[in-house]
Amino acid sequence: MSADTVSRMSSSRTSPASVDTIAREGFGWDELLPGQREAIDSASAGRDTLLVLATGGGKSAVYQIAGAQRGGVVVVVSPLVALQADQIASIAAAPAAPPAVAINSAIPASEAARAWDLIDAGGPVYVLLAPEQLSHEETVARLAAAGVTLLVVDEAHCVSSWGHDFRPDYLRLADVRRELGDPPVLAMTATASEPVRAEIIEKLAMTDVDVQVHGVDRPEIRLVVHRHESETQKRAAVVEEARTWTAPGLVYVATRKETEAYAEEIAAADRRVAAYHAGMKAADRRSIQDRWRDGELDVVVATSAFGMGIDRPDVRFVLHAAVTESLDAYYQEIGRAGRDGEPATTALHYHAKDLGLRRFFTRRSVRPAEIRALWAAIGRTPGRHVHELAATLDKPSRTVTRLVNDLVDAQLVETTDGVRKVRSVAADTAVRTVRETLDARERVADSRLAMMRAYAETSHCRRRILLDYFGVEGARWCGNCDRCEQRDASGASDADAGIDDAPLSVDVRVAHREWGAGTVTSVDPDRATICFESEGYKVVSYEALETGVLQLADALV
Repeated sequence: MSADTVSRMSSSRTSPASVDTIAREGFGWDELLPGQREAIDSASAGRDTLLVLATGGGKSAVYQIAGAQRGGVVVVVSPLVALQADQIASIAAAPAAPPAVAINSAIPASEAARAWDLIDAGGPVYVLLAPEQLSHEETVARLAAAGVTLLVVDEAHCVSSWGHDFRPDYLRLADVRRELGDPPVLAMTATASEPVRAEIIEKLAMTDVDVQVHGVDRPEIRLVVHRHESETQKRAAVVEEARTWTAPGLVYVATRKETEAYAEEIAAADRRVAAYHAGMKAADRRSIQDRWRDGELDVVVATSAFGMGIDRPDVRFVLHAAVTESLDAYYQEIGRAGRDGEPATTALHYHAKDLGLRRFFTRRSVRPAEIRALWAAIGRTPGRHVHELAATLDKPSRTVTRLVNDLVDAQLVETTDGVRKVRSVAADTAVRTVRETLDARERVADSRLAMMRAYAETSHCRRRILLDYFGVEGARWCGNCDRCEQRDASGASDADAGIDDAPLSVDVRVAHREWGAGTVTSVDPDRATICFESEGYKVVSYEALETGVLQLADALV
């Protein structure tokens, strides 16, 4: 890309014409998708922006165009090296886009040196890295010296303990932002309920935020749930659908072992099938991703590891052989169907016992001796970095990183300029505080799993359940889910009668005598589902309003 082109494309910050010019000349896009322009205008003007845009809605184009407008060094935090590689490849293939580089441990030294030359020159350049790379003081200092014009946080739900893919490394990004000189933040995710959005804003220290929510409703996707009484029955039904439904399709399972077992059974029907999970060699995972994109596979059977950035527009079905840990995770995974706008079907195969397995996955143990040792080491020499603490404790860096993240989440330490205590408490108090924080997270996880169960067992429109969860308005009956089809077939009257007269409505703030502050996420004629900040999702009868146990937040002012 020539210097003249870069200068011309970044000379205007907010003009819609300049957005179109960059899209057309820089990236070869003749038009923008719904929701992209609003977020581009906001981010390129330097305003903190939170974009919730459905899978396939074009989030990458938002940061690419906004970054080209702003010029300089655009830092893009992305959780997976494979995802970074895909982004760099797509930018490199554009007609006249600024260059993109990755900073990670997987690239050779010569490639890293060339990347830093572009960064040190002040760009324009996109710099893609994982959050753990920003734990290196020298990396952050060098980026700050180059001048970061935009901090992009991709898969931003990872910053939220409410989110379906919480990653403690993301908790440090607010500190990193300050060290980079407080550049504007563009946070992006495909799915985020109101509590997740609120926590993203809080944890990234975003101010005067422009929240853009687009494309959450995917009416072309048919929603179905099959309930099973036994694992054998469920397995047979999943295999039959994966063998016979119009390909291509995805089958999500709970464990690595199940990917192989299901793939073997489905392949018996002469379908081209591959199993995929995070325990495979990187080269094997990459091969499956490439074969999937190139249309060489009919079905991929995978754990949740398969999905981020793995694009294929013509997916006709997504099957779940087990419940996910939340509606956030479920909606993101089924959102990989029908990205071409054509009809697609998703089916959750539900066995109530699967909830116990998901609950097991969310549990974390606390090892008091490890926390005490780390707490003492931080106190002896404040400001040391994780790798130094790991050497002192003779522990793997991964273990110490996890423990430091637990302390950060418990608001006991900060990681700006090394790890330092923010509260001077005894070691036993630190252990207790970490345990209480993890216990609170488990309560939240349990409540999110309860919402997943409510979706599976509802007698109402399934899409309405999802849209209420994400705070999006829509019809009470969508006409494209199994519950709507059953209702139409039976000629039943409107089961939602009385909702208009309900004393609460979606997004209203309330306060509970025991559970504290919360936000209404959905209403029924006799009860409401409320997300409480400390407890998660609870179903509350309207009688609680009459007795004073529950009050409108405005009434407390």
